[in-house]
Amino acid sequence: MSELATTRSGWRRFVRSDGFVSILAVVLALVIGGLLIAFTNPNVQATMGYFFAKPADFFAEAWYTVTSAYAAMFRGAVYNYQATDFLGAINPLSETLTQATPLITAALGVAVAFRAGLFNIGAQGQIILGAAVGGYIGFAIHLPGPLHILLVVIGSMVGGAVWAGLAGWLKARTGAHEVIVTIMLNYVATYLLAWLLLTPLMQRPGSSDPVSPQIDASAFYPLLVPGTNLRVHFGFIIAIAATLVTSWLLSRSKLGFQLRAVGANPGAARSAGMSVAMATVVAMAIAGALAGLSGAAQVSGTEHVVVEGIAATIGFDAITVALLGRSKPLWVFLSALLFGAFRAGGVVMQTDTGTPVDIVLVVQSLIVLFIAAPALTRRIFMIRDSKRTPKKPSVAKAVAAEPAKAPAEAPAEGATR
Repeated sequence: MSELATTRSGWRRFVRSDGFVSILAVVLALVIGGLLIAFTNPNVQATMGYFFAKPADFFAEAWYTVTSAYAAMFRGAVYNYQATDFLGAINPLSETLTQATPLITAALGVAVAFRAGLFNIGAQGQIILGAAVGGYIGFAIHLPGPLHILLVVIGSMVGGAVWAGLAGWLKARTGAHEVIVTIMLNYVATYLLAWLLLTPLMQRPGSSDPVSPQIDASAFYPLLVPGTNLRVHFGFIIAIAATLVTSWLLSRSKLGFQLRAVGANPGAARSAGMSVAMATVVAMAIAGALAGLSGAAQVSGTEHVVVEGIAATIGFDAITVALLGRSKPLWVFLSALLFGAFRAGGVVMQTDTGTPVDIVLVVQSLIVLFIAAPALTRRIFMIRDSKRTPKKPSVAKAVAAEPAKAPAEAPAEGATR
């Protein structure tokens, strides 16, 4: 009986946990996305014209439309069961890992800043600076393979760390809000790169386009499955290592404890002898270094050149991924894989079924909405919050519930003397 009670208690804690609520948020977003897919499909709209005459046609067409769209997304993101060879079947998984690689490290950087009480909106600019520095090292310096890759990675991390550290220093030194500073630095990084790509420093010789020379082959990330068309590269291994190191840093190291303490209560951390200003600068520098790894993944892993759109929307998507992962490295890693699957599968969903790829963006936005409002998700699924403390009875109720005491007897006449 005790084992059964323990099992039920453990299951109850899991159902009420934040992780399970995040899973429910994804499921709820997919359900609403399915409704949008159905009601925007022309065939489904046609059956709505005679819905009351033949309602079965509407439900059948809607079910076929939604299942076809999500099946196409699965074929484009996880496993293509229609492929005739094994490599073709696992190519979607390779694309998912490739798309998720820069998201993982950038989101880890955002998560580190979150845990330190900082809202890092500047991952986009930090990726751009990391890609610019790493790309320049890739085509301007000629070294043997492993050493060249290592130098590109270090350069990208330094570029991102300096750019984010500047925001941290401004906050620590002048009190400037990191949200405003990092947003402005995003614009500065974007236009700085655009200018650099039109100067002899980075522009490809003989070209008028804003594009850098291709980096040396010695600076390419090696493919994990060489000799095939699978694009997943060594950057994914670096992303796994970054996840493990970040997890250890935040949960096991003295520096991680200081960052979490400052993020939880800066006043108490200051009273305990911790330097809040130093923690702010260090947290932002670490966040920028991780975002710089995303720039290295773009340059050495997939693009092999530096262009104006080298960061795409990775820096902004990283904020979403960090929120979905609740700033915990393992959950951030899994969330990035999910968003990588959305990216890879959305293209196939649009190609095979004609479903607008914007539906994927709507689903991602809904996930963020339900993650940001966990109380709404709990209310929809009727789940009690395990962190909510039971209400204390009021004083009036406590007095009413307390049994009346008999009045004390008057002391005897002899006792008063």
